[in-house]
Amino acid sequence: MNSLKDKADVVTDATYVVLGATGNTGSIIADSLLLRGKRVRVVGRDAARLQRFVRKGAEAFTGDVSDAVALTKAFRGARAAYLLLPPITSREDQERESDAIAKAVTESGLRYAVHLSSYGAQVPEGTGPVAGLHSSEQKLNAIGDLNVLHLRAGLFMENNLAAIDMIHGMGMFGHALLPDLKQPMIATRDIGDYAAKRLLDLDFSGKQTRELLGERDLSMTEATAIIARGIGKPGLRYEQLPYEQVQQGLTQMGFAPKKAAVYIELYKAINAGVLAALEPRSPANSTPTSFEEFVQDVFAPAYHGKAAIA
Repeated sequence: MNSLKDKADVVTDATYVVLGATGNTGSIIADSLLLRGKRVRVVGRDAARLQRFVRKGAEAFTGDVSDAVALTKAFRGARAAYLLLPPITSREDQERESDAIAKAVTESGLRYAVHLSSYGAQVPEGTGPVAGLHSSEQKLNAIGDLNVLHLRAGLFMENNLAAIDMIHGMGMFGHALLPDLKQPMIATRDIGDYAAKRLLDLDFSGKQTRELLGERDLSMTEATAIIARGIGKPGLRYEQLPYEQVQQGLTQMGFAPKKAAVYIELYKAINAGVLAALEPRSPANSTPTSFEEFVQDVFAPAYHGKAAIA
């Protein structure tokens, strides 16, 4: 491992590439690296949204994750990269995107990558968007010279922001997940902080995984109770909704039918225990931000209209 690290250290001013730089995790990573004086190439589809990083000294690279030629240019000469798939539109798009990333990594000669995956990505199929992350992991693992760390993160706490309109309009929090099934929930800022540290340290070699399980496991009933206290609505309750109703709600929110169906598959896999962490909880796979802190810092301000929903 040391010899690999030494080779990486030969180029002291090498560039770090961050895919999805304007997203929840990518923005944390880009800011963290820039704060430490590193050369950062931020990649995104919208040049205007990348400008805030350019003002801090980053190099902007406009490109689509499904464009292997563009990604190859973005990765070339980089010391390390943060890789992720964009929010899912369909499983077919996921495969195209992970194909393009793997091809670009291979052709650019990239040696180090931190890849955002998901808990449960060890399961090859039947898990909705997580099946696409399993596939992406496999494609990256097949690249012989690549040292890759797959971060298998828990459910994003930020996913709960989608309930704000329902709480405002209906006075309830409804979802397809079982009320009392405890799941790992993680703040995306903790994923970004962890990924940035591993990119800076480059203390991994070969093909490795690290589960990131948040501060503690929570059920939807428990999470809703914390939200209720945080927004001053003590009567707020969680209600499990039928899959058909949730699917209809997703399509009404603008999800294409194929995309909505993929998420229903995910919820069924969670409820059935198919999607689950492999590691017992430990200091190494736990992260600091509690759900109470997330509600105070992110959910409540968004609910009260004092901050935009990320």
